[in-house]
This record gives sequence, structure tokens and C-alpha cells, in this order.
Amino acid sequence: MVVALADSFFFDVDPNGARSKVLAFLLVSFAPFLLVAPFVGPVIDRVRGGRRMVVQGVALARIPVQVLMIVFADGFILFPLVFVALVLQKTYAVSRAALVPSVVRDDAELVEANSKLGTIAGVVGTLAVVPAGLLQITIGASATFAYGALVFTAAFAASLQLAREQPPQVIPATATVAGEPAAFSAPTLTLAAAAMMVLRGAAGFMLFHLAFWFRTRDNGDVLLGLAVASASMGTFLANSVGRAVRARLREERMLTMALVLPAAAALGATLVGGPAAGIAVAVAVNFAAAIGRLAFDSLVQRDGPAINRGQAFARFETAFQLTWVVAAVLPVLIEMPGRVGLLLVGLVCASAVFNYRLGLR
Repeated sequence: MVVALADSFFFDVDPNGARSKVLAFLLVSFAPFLLVAPFVGPVIDRVRGGRRMVVQGVALARIPVQVLMIVFADGFILFPLVFVALVLQKTYAVSRAALVPSVVRDDAELVEANSKLGTIAGVVGTLAVVPAGLLQITIGASATFAYGALVFTAAFAASLQLAREQPPQVIPATATVAGEPAAFSAPTLTLAAAAMMVLRGAAGFMLFHLAFWFRTRDNGDVLLGLAVASASMGTFLANSVGRAVRARLREERMLTMALVLPAAAALGATLVGGPAAGIAVAVAVNFAAAIGRLAFDSLVQRDGPAINRGQAFARFETAFQLTWVVAAVLPVLIEMPGRVGLLLVGLVCASAVFNYRLGLR
């Protein structure tokens, strides 16, 4: 879908252009979460057929959305279709996270399962882009959208197989959520959520800080592309080594390490300066955010009550995305030298390390 939209007016956002357009893009990226937290989360926990039914429904719904994008690729209706696609994507992500504990043998395997899912997503996502790009170049967006519809058809078939392998998990319709906020406000989860907000905020800040920093330099587009690609590799690497890290560290220590790494990298890069240092910090931040997310998801899956796990993940994910957007807005509104931005990331992450360890004590 992203490849098909690359040449459309939907992605006509240039960091070198008006900052108002960039702010509008950030708003669009957060808008789906306004539905995910209050509406989608409760549905995930209460729909008849359990969370597997939600995964199946999302995969099935993506097929007609992709087909409709073929028809309305050049019209205004493309905006609501993309919005629906984003809501469905977030719904799947929340449902998947809530579903993981039911397909592992014990809590020790949670990080491994989340790590495998993240690695698979990175590998398959990369491989899927190749034929999508070829179709986009040779035929056009309509063929790319159709290819996406076929991919979601395969996803729907896979979700049906999962339903046959596992008994349906039904959350009673009479279940209340009165105790749910308290259940998910345990110190370990509250502190972990705060740590993840810092990591997600750092990732959002670095992306746009580098975008506006590099645009003032020669070959700024090349530098930004290198930064985005390197940061993506950092995320993939974190998911790949997540199982090995968990074998040596508990989830709480994984989160501590995830905060220490960008703090040290950013403070060190502040002394060195230069685009290379900025790219290195972006890699460290994305690697740390992915490691932290593996630990956080496992903590929620381990310590939170199963009955409202979908709502919890929806609310946490909304808070994380809001933090990402707010942090990304800072370099859009405030012009700052490269080193100042790196110093800010280092100080915030270092403060988060102190706060997290003190809170655990």
C-alpha cells in the first residue's frame, strides 16, 4: 500500500516545504489512534469468537479496502480509505499482542515470540516491497494495490488456520472493566510504560530532527535516506537478537539497557558532532526502542489480566503514538542545531534511566 501511494498526492509532504504540511502529516499519523483506544480496544476483548476472530476480520476487511484504492487512487476518497487501512493495521497490531500469551508455553517464551513476530514482519515486509516496486514501475499503482489485496487474501487464509489450531477465546460480554485500570497500573507496568514513552518519543524526535538538520547540508536527501535505512536495520537487528538478550536479562533489565544505550550514544555524539554521529544516534534509538518494546509487551502479557489485555494494549499504544507525535513536533516548530537535539535526547534518556531504576526500587 505504501509503495502504491508513494507517487500519489497523499505522500506529497516535503520536509523542505511548509512546516504546516509536516504538522498535518503528523496529525494524520495519530488520527487512527483516536478510534483504536476508546472503541477498538473493547471490541477486541469482547467480540464473539475471541481475538482470533478480530485478526481474521481485519485480514478480510483489508481486501476490499485495497480493491477500492484501485478505483479511487486519484480521488479524495483515497484519504478515508487510507485512514480505514491504518485503523485496521493498528487493530491487528493490538490483537496480535493480546493473542501472544495464548500461543506460548510459559512466560519465559513471551520475548522470544514477540521477537520472532518482529523479525518475520521485517523480513516479509522487505521482501514484499520488491514485487510491489516492480509492479509500480512497470504497470502502475493499480497493479500494486491488486498485489496487496492478494497478500491480504493469503493473510486471511493463514488466520483461518490459526483458528482451527487453537480453541476460540471468548471474553464474556458481562465482564466489566472496573478493576482494569488498577490492574494495569501495577508499578512494573506503569514504569515500563513511562520508559517506552521516552523511547518512542526519542524515535519520533530523531526522525524529524535529522530531516530538518540534514536539509541544510549538501546531499541532505542522501543523508536522510541513509539515516532512515540504518534506523530500520537497527529495529530489525533488535528483533533478531531479542531472544538472546532475554536469555540473559529479565524484562525489567532489558528496559534499563534500552534506556542506557540511546543516552550514552546521544551524549557521546554530542561531543563528536556531525551527520555521522546523528545517524548513529538514530540507529541506537531505534534499536533501543525495539528492544524496549519486546520487553514491554512481554511485561503486559505476563503481569496484566488476560480479560482486558486488548484494551490495555490499545491504550498504551495510543499513549506511545501520541508521545511520538508530540516529540516529532518539537524539531518542526523549533529550529535547533544538530548537537543541541542530540544533547536533548541524551539528557532525557539519562533522566529516564534514573527514574526507572529508582521507581523499581
